Amino acid sequence: MKNETFEEKLEYSKSLLDKLMNPEITLEESVKLYEEGLTNIKEAQRLIEEAKVKITVIEQANQNVEEDR
Repeated sequence: MKNETFEEKLEYSKSLLDKLMNPEITLEESVKLYEEGLTNIKEAQRLIEEAKVKITVIEQANQNVEEDR
């Protein structure tokens, strides 16, 4: 699986939701899509957490630079 961006994961989740809303899909297909969606959402949440950590590191580094002045 390629490294998808958060935005790509969000768009993919929306497409899965559209498929789940189709009343003609089977129960088996619904379960598979649901499972795939949960995995995709977990990956998107991981990307958000990584971004939060990066922002915190940047803010702390910036604060240290300002304190040294």
